[in-house]
Amino acid sequence: MEMPHQSHAPPIKDRRADSLGDFKYLPDEVICAILDYLTPPDLARLACVSRRLYRCHTTLDGFSFDDGNVGRKKNTSVEQFRREYDGIKPVLLNGLADTWPARSTWTIDQLVSKYGDVAFKISSSLKFSMKFKDYVSYMKQQHDEDPLYIFDDKFGESAPGLLKDYTVPQIFIEDFFDVLEKDRRPPFRWLVIGPARSGASWHVDPALTSAWNTLLCGRKRWALYPPGTVPLGVTVNVDDDDGDISVDSPSSLQVYGSYIPGPVFYLLVLVTFAESFFACVQWWLDFYPLLANENKPIECTQLPGETIFVPSGWWHCVLNLETTIAVTQNFVNSRNFEFVCLDMAPGYCHRGVCRAGLLALDEDSLEIIEKNMANGKGNFKYSDLTKKKKKKNVGILRSQESENGKETADGSYGLWEHDFSYDINYLAMFRNGELDHFSSPWNLDNSIGPQDLREWLSKLWLENPGMREMIWKGACLALNADRWLDCVGKICFFHNLPFPNENAKLPVGTGSNPVYVMDEYVVKIFAEGGPQSSIFDLGTELEFYSTLCEVNSPLKNHIPNVLASGILHMENGSYKIDPWDGKTVPDVIRNIAMLPENGTGDAFPFGVRSKKLFKYRKIVSTEYGPDSSEESTIILLPYLITNRCKGKIYAKLRDILPWEDVLSLASFLGEQLRNLHMLPYPSFSNSALSDFEQNKEVSLANSMDMEFISNESYIPVECKIFVRTLIQEKKNASSRLSDRGGPIPRTLIEKAEAYLPDDLMKLLFIYEENGKKKIGKPWSWIHKDIMDDNIYMECKSCSNGIPAPTTNGSVNGHSNGGEAKSWCPSYILDFSNLSVGDSIYDLIPLHLDVFRGNSTLLKQFLKSYKLPLTRKKTKQGSMRVSDDKFGRLSYHAMCYCILHDENALGSLFKVWKELRTAESWEEVELKVWGELNDYEGFP
Repeated sequence: MEMPHQSHAPPIKDRRADSLGDFKYLPDEVICAILDYLTPPDLARLACVSRRLYRCHTTLDGFSFDDGNVGRKKNTSVEQFRREYDGIKPVLLNGLADTWPARSTWTIDQLVSKYGDVAFKISSSLKFSMKFKDYVSYMKQQHDEDPLYIFDDKFGESAPGLLKDYTVPQIFIEDFFDVLEKDRRPPFRWLVIGPARSGASWHVDPALTSAWNTLLCGRKRWALYPPGTVPLGVTVNVDDDDGDISVDSPSSLQVYGSYIPGPVFYLLVLVTFAESFFACVQWWLDFYPLLANENKPIECTQLPGETIFVPSGWWHCVLNLETTIAVTQNFVNSRNFEFVCLDMAPGYCHRGVCRAGLLALDEDSLEIIEKNMANGKGNFKYSDLTKKKKKKNVGILRSQESENGKETADGSYGLWEHDFSYDINYLAMFRNGELDHFSSPWNLDNSIGPQDLREWLSKLWLENPGMREMIWKGACLALNADRWLDCVGKICFFHNLPFPNENAKLPVGTGSNPVYVMDEYVVKIFAEGGPQSSIFDLGTELEFYSTLCEVNSPLKNHIPNVLASGILHMENGSYKIDPWDGKTVPDVIRNIAMLPENGTGDAFPFGVRSKKLFKYRKIVSTEYGPDSSEESTIILLPYLITNRCKGKIYAKLRDILPWEDVLSLASFLGEQLRNLHMLPYPSFSNSALSDFEQNKEVSLANSMDMEFISNESYIPVECKIFVRTLIQEKKNASSRLSDRGGPIPRTLIEKAEAYLPDDLMKLLFIYEENGKKKIGKPWSWIHKDIMDDNIYMECKSCSNGIPAPTTNGSVNGHSNGGEAKSWCPSYILDFSNLSVGDSIYDLIPLHLDVFRGNSTLLKQFLKSYKLPLTRKKTKQGSMRVSDDKFGRLSYHAMCYCILHDENALGSLFKVWKELRTAESWEEVELKVWGELNDYEGFP
C-alpha cells in the first residue's frame, strides 16, 4: 500500500542485504533451492529471524505523515483551547515552547556535556537506569528491534536543572493533583529520549488523565483513536471473576501474531512454531495497510517545538522516526476530573468500558443495553448487566467497522455504535453502586492509594469553594460521598447533634473508615471489611475503653472521650439506629445470624477474643473468606461519636516542629505505649479454639505445624492463633510481596521465604525454667496503627491549644517571618485495629512512619517505654549476623515486617532508599532494627 505523499518520500531502499545477512551473497535462485529442502517449522524459524534482522536495520524515512488529520494551531488562548479541544480531540500547538531555554539547549551533545554522569530511568521491564553518556553511546551503536528508551519520571530529582529549562504552558496550568504533597502525588512528568524505532505501544494514559507532550528534538509519528475504540492489533482480555480487563498491545513496530482479514472481523491467530510461538510483524506495515480509510487512526508527525495535546481516555501510540528529546506531563483539570474520580471508584466494569468501550462487556450485557436504548431508556443499572462465562485471557473478536469513532459535525468524537459515548453520566452507569470505597479491595492499578484519594478530594473541597459542585460529583463517584453524608446526617439527627456544615461534607483522615470532623465532635462509621468485620472492630474498641476506665489507666487521658455509639441499619426500607455499648448482642445482629464464634456469654461478645477468632477463621479456613457478597450488601454500619481533639495532627506539623518537640513526642509515645501494653486483656479459652477447629474446615497447609502447636499445652491460645496466622502469611510470601509492587527489591523478594524461619514458633522466644517451657514474649493489647495522622498535638503557646490564623492565612503555627509555635503531644487516635499480640508489632508503624527511621527517636521512645520486649534476657552488646538469629530482636521485627498484613516493606524501602540495593535481608534488618538488639528494658 502506498504511504501518503509517496512522491515526496525518499526512494525505497533495497533491504535485501539487511534482511538476508550473510545469505546476501547467494543468488535468489540458490536461496529458493535451499528453501525447498527446509521443513515448515525450519522455514518458519528462518522467516522469523530474517524479519527480526530486517526490523533491526530498517529506516523510517518513509514513515513521516506530514498531512495528518490532527489540527495545528498557533497562539491558542486558554478560552479557545477549552472550548475547542480540551476533552474533545487532540491538537498540535505551536509557540508554547518558543521561550523555553530547552528549545535550544536540549540537544544530545549539550545534555551529554551537562548531565553525562547522571543516571536516568530506562523504559524496560527490567527497571534499571543508565548514565546518560552511556545511553548515548548505546543509541549510536545499537541496531535493536525495540531500542531502549529513557522514560524518567524522577528526572527533576536527579537533574533539577532540567526543570528550569521549561515551564508548564498556561493552557495546561490547571492541575488538581498539585494540592498533594510532592511525595504523595502520582508520577506526572517524564523526560523522554529515544532513537529511531523506539516509542510507546498502544495505551490509554493512567487514571484517564490528559497529557501534553512537547518535542524539543527529532520527529515523532503519532496515531490516536477516540475513547472506547480499541486499535487493531490490541487484544482485550476480560476476567470472568470480576470483569477486570487487561490489554495486550503490540509495540510501535511489532506484534506477536498475525491478523487474518475477513469481511467484518479480524481474528488474532497465534502461530505456534517448534520452539517459539510468534511471527514478528510490524504494526505500521502489517496492520495499518489492512485498515479501511474510515477506520484509520487520527495521526500526525510531530515536529521540533510542537506540543501535542492528548485528551482523557484516548488511545495513542508513538513511533520515534529519529532520535528525539521530549518532555511530557499528565494532569487533572476541570474537564477530566470526574473521569479520573470514576476511574478510582471500586470495581472493574466501568474501568474496562472507559478504555475498551463495549468490548469490556459480554453479549448478554450488550443485549440489555441495546434493549434499553431501543425502548427509549437513557440509562440502566449495573446490576442489570448479567455476566456470561467467558474464557480468561482470550482475544475477543471485534468489529473494526462498528467500533471506531465517527467525528461529529462539531469536530468532536462522542458517539459510537451501540450508543457508546465517552460521557461521564453514561460511563457512570457501568459503575457497581453496591461496591463501596471503604470496604472494597483497592485496585492496584490506581495511580494513588485510597488514603491519598480521600486526602486529595478533601483538600480540593476546602481550597476550591467555587468548584464544589464538580468536586462533589467526583467524590460521589469515587467515594459514595452522598451515601455516607446521608448516613452521618441520620446519626446526627438521632443524637441531636448539628448536621455537618459545608466544609465537613466529605470524610477526612487517612484511616480505613469514613470519619466526619465537626466543630465539637467526630463521627466515625465502621465500614472496613464489611458488616461482620465492622461489628468486631467497634465491639473491641468499646471493650478497650471500658478496660481503660476500670483500671483507671493514665492512657485514658490521652484518648478522646466517647460520647455515643450505635448501629445504623436498614429495617423495612428505612434507616433505624440502635444504641450499642458493646455489652449485648443487638437484635439486628441476631436477626441476620452474625453471632460471634464463641457464643454470647462474654461481657463483650464482640470483643477482642471474638475478633481474634473471627480474623483467624477468615485466614485459615477454606469455608470462610471475606464477608460474603450477601453480607456485603447488608446495610449495617456501627459508629462511634467522640469529642473533637484540639490542635493538629502530627502529619501536618512534622516539617515545622523544632527538634525538642519531636523528642518530646517520642517520649510521649513511649509512655503511652507503655500504658497500653500494661493493660490487662481478656483471657482466651482453649475451648473456643478447639470448637472452631472441630467444626470448621481448616486449610491443610502446614497441617503438621498446626497439629504440633495444638498439642503444646504451655502455649497460650492467643499465641497459638498468632503463630498459625504467621504460618498462613508465610505461604507464598514471595508472590504476595511481588503483587504489592512498589520499591521492594526483586532480589530480596526472591530470598524472603528462605530468610523467614522454618519454625515460626521460635518467634515466641520459648525457653525452659525449672524444667518447664515458657513463652518469652510479653503479650499485650496492641494498637497496630500508630502513624503520623493518628497523633494529635496542641500548641503550647496558643489559647485553647489552637493557633490563630496569621496575616497570610496560615494556621499551621509557623508563618514566614513570624514566631514559631511550640507543640506538645496530647492524644492518640483511631483504635479500630486493636488486637492482642506481640508488642513489637506496635514498633513497626511507629518507627517506619512516625519516626521515619530516625534511630535517635527510636532510642528516645525506648527510654520512656521501659518495658522489656522479651522476658528472657538476650546477649549483652550488639548482635552479629553469625549469632543465633532468634536471639536478635531485630530479626523478629524484620520477620513481622515481611509478614505484615499491610505493606510495611513498601514504607521501609521508601525511607531507606539506599537499602534497595541490599543483597540480603540481614543487611536490611540490622540497618533498620539494629537498635533493638541493645535494648532490654529499663527499671
